[in-house]
Amino acid sequence: MIMAGNEEAALKPVSCGARLRRSRDASLREEVSMRDPFLKHRVKKFDLSSLDWIDQIPECPVFSPSVEEFEDPFIYLSKIAPVAAKYGICKIVSPICASVPVGTVLTKEQGGLKFTTRVQPLRLSEWSMDDKFAFFMSGRKYTFRDFEKIANKGFVRRYSSAACLPARYMEEEFWHEIAFGKMESVEYACDIDGSAFSSSPNDQLGRSKWNLKKLSRLSKSILRLLRTAIPGVTDPMLYIGMLFSMFAWHVEDHYLYSINYHHCGASKTWYGIPGKAAPDFEKVVREHVYDHEILSGEGETAAFDILLGKTTMFPPNILLHHHVPVYRAIQKPGEFVITFPRAYHSGFSHGFNCGEAVNFAVGEWFPLGAIASQRYALLKRIPLLPYEELLCKEATLLDHEFSTPSYKDMTTSTGDTHIQHCMKVPFVQLMRLQHCVRWSLMKMGARMHYKADTDATVLCSICKRDCYVAHVMCNCRVDAICLCHEDADDSDCEVFRVKRRSGVTPERRHTEDSTITTFTGNQVLKRLKKIHADDRQQQKLVEVSCGTIDPVHTHHSRHCLDFISGNEDDSVHPTKLKMLHQLDANVMEDEFASSQKHNGCNYLSPSVELGPKRLRILGPSFPRGNHELEISCSFQEDSDLASHHAQ
Repeated sequence: MIMAGNEEAALKPVSCGARLRRSRDASLREEVSMRDPFLKHRVKKFDLSSLDWIDQIPECPVFSPSVEEFEDPFIYLSKIAPVAAKYGICKIVSPICASVPVGTVLTKEQGGLKFTTRVQPLRLSEWSMDDKFAFFMSGRKYTFRDFEKIANKGFVRRYSSAACLPARYMEEEFWHEIAFGKMESVEYACDIDGSAFSSSPNDQLGRSKWNLKKLSRLSKSILRLLRTAIPGVTDPMLYIGMLFSMFAWHVEDHYLYSINYHHCGASKTWYGIPGKAAPDFEKVVREHVYDHEILSGEGETAAFDILLGKTTMFPPNILLHHHVPVYRAIQKPGEFVITFPRAYHSGFSHGFNCGEAVNFAVGEWFPLGAIASQRYALLKRIPLLPYEELLCKEATLLDHEFSTPSYKDMTTSTGDTHIQHCMKVPFVQLMRLQHCVRWSLMKMGARMHYKADTDATVLCSICKRDCYVAHVMCNCRVDAICLCHEDADDSDCEVFRVKRRSGVTPERRHTEDSTITTFTGNQVLKRLKKIHADDRQQQKLVEVSCGTIDPVHTHHSRHCLDFISGNEDDSVHPTKLKMLHQLDANVMEDEFASSQKHNGCNYLSPSVELGPKRLRILGPSFPRGNHELEISCSFQEDSDLASHHAQ
């Protein structure tokens, strides 16, 4: 295994562009107890004595659109997606070329770009406690031309030629060098803020919608709804490599799509795994790549947690041996490579080259985005995107389309209907969960507030999930809590477990209500635990069918709680939720699955990983008398978002 920077998303910003960078000296101090990062040794779990398996990897689909088909990237991608998504990656040959060379763009238009490389050891790793890669070593600082000279000089020194060599030969050379070669390391300039697409009005490719600087803001892009730009996600980044510089096995943040354009230089070899095979990929990595002692947990998320570090590189033959499908793409200058949601991929360069990449999302991404957000929450990782906010905003815009007279004319195509279903299903699931948990908390005496001045994304203090629609404020803690999260300290506790008394007289209830008003949150908790222990046999169990997000656990909910909703401009008006009462989530899931089958997509259906589950809630019975726990809520029209959509 090789410590590698990620081709498109290595060390993506955790929040709004802030990236983790460590110096070489600090990294070496951190790894003093581990094996020399540059010392090669034979790794028994990866047998590279024979490279015949290279011929067993099939090529991914290659598409060559006409100039007319190439006009709108999202329309063209929706056209090829039913076929291309089955492979995880595909290649698109651009019918138009850039008229301004990339060197001119980076040296003149970019004002003399300078960047710092990262050093990548060229060896396999055991991935055990004393031999694993967990750091990025900083290299030297270069200009574009300086790095080009260094990279080309190294290539000529090795092969006594400056010409491009066959891709099959370079693939053998790479894996042989990794296992048995003498090269210690290479340098890779990744995650460089900027773009090599020209701003000149005479550059045909720069003027097109395939200019990666424009992609995230196009009308069909989900990421256009983000309030702030995110480098590498909404704004492209540059990746400048040399011979054998690599990007490790990884999946895009939040299971987003990615698009990579090859500006100039030597080719790249890509390996891609279909999204439907991602669980099998993670299982192989967990059982046959990582030693058990380095896994922080059990189950599906154990390997996923380490893979998020984007430092794991290993030969694809181990995947072929365990029947995980792998596909190859040889990317040349002027070609785009698309990776689909949840498609793991990796690769390496054949020599000096310059590429550019950015993420994007369309409506079909929402079901997988929900799965990604759930996995981030289980790992308590800060999300890069406010998934809940994007889902609600897109639902609001779709509701505006429902209300337009020309709506029927706008949704005649099967593709549009499929995309709408992909958005509606997770939205209905989210709203059902919200209604379910709000009901239980209001029965406990929580107060509901509407907060109209929330500009920043609110994160749950426990699981780091984004809380756009609502969050809970409790007397026992300062920070917000989401309505749905896993609590490892109380894994056996069900959602908001409270007691309900069925044999209480009105007079007795009135007495107890007047007493509760003088209690603090902790006292209320103690009182709820003690009242009518002998009446537990008479409790009435209320089962509420919730959305498809997994059941959640929290012991904080038994305190006095307040609701706070999302911000003013982006809230979903009650009248705009009318479709919620017209759609049954279970029916929607069946329609979604059938539409996927019809369109040939291989995404995992939400009914598989986000299937409906029932939350067992013992609902309390509190009178609506005058006491300190009051409920108030107000909503405002989403006019600003509607006007933005019209524009």
